[in-house]
Amino acid sequence: MPKKMSAARSKAIAGLLAATSLVLALSSCATYDVTAPADARDDAPAADVKAKDAKGGAGKGGNSPAKSADGDDVDCRKAKCVALTFDAGPSENTPRLLDILKKEKMHATFFMLGKNHVVKRPADVKRIDAEGHELANHTWSHEILTEIEPAKAKLELSRTQDAVQKITGKKPTLMRPPQGKTDGEVSKISRDLGLAQVLWSVTAKDYQTNDSALITKRVLDQTERDGIILLHDIYKGTVPAVPGILKELKKRGFTIVTVSQLLSPAKPEPGMVYRP
Repeated sequence: MPKKMSAARSKAIAGLLAATSLVLALSSCATYDVTAPADARDDAPAADVKAKDAKGGAGKGGNSPAKSADGDDVDCRKAKCVALTFDAGPSENTPRLLDILKKEKMHATFFMLGKNHVVKRPADVKRIDAEGHELANHTWSHEILTEIEPAKAKLELSRTQDAVQKITGKKPTLMRPPQGKTDGEVSKISRDLGLAQVLWSVTAKDYQTNDSALITKRVLDQTERDGIILLHDIYKGTVPAVPGILKELKKRGFTIVTVSQLLSPAKPEPGMVYRP
């Protein structure tokens, strides 16, 4: 007949099991998959690499502008690429920004807010799409996704997905979590909605200043190959800084691309966090 376990030992084992369960639960919530653009390209499926090579993307830095948002006209395995992204629009500043990008024959990724932006400026959303830029999701109302219930976080993303699709016929495949805050639950929601998550390596902190010269300096000081630049087309000082930023980046040999072009021949993987 087995010996009866002592109360002290039973209590100790119960405590250990509880602690183990808590660690597993916390790690499950906290973990998510992260990869850098260069690693994503290196790990691209062989079929996608073969297709990319067959199309013969451009590869000579700033002298080979990226002409479309599908990744066909530039090869960031060869070119010195940097992705240009804008958050929180569209706004009254966006048409001027689009004029600048059109003149320079460059494309960007626009992480758009649904409420007060996408739904109120559908003509700008249509133009962003029509001119070859990349449509992306920055939630409905800029709620911090890690601080709200999963159902609400999902709604923050799905409402903007639906709004963009209603205007353009397309659903974004990229999203940027407000303040860059994500976790395992947000990654699961993103995966379910077909959204890859995109963070950044360059920020001008243009929400702190309208000084266009300072914004330009901050961007140029931080930009390196395979970087992702974060700007906002809702602030007064940002759009006036863009021509100078583009000019100097080209001078330094950068090819300015969308996020999907930066990752190509890999395709954005839903749920994955892309961070330089």
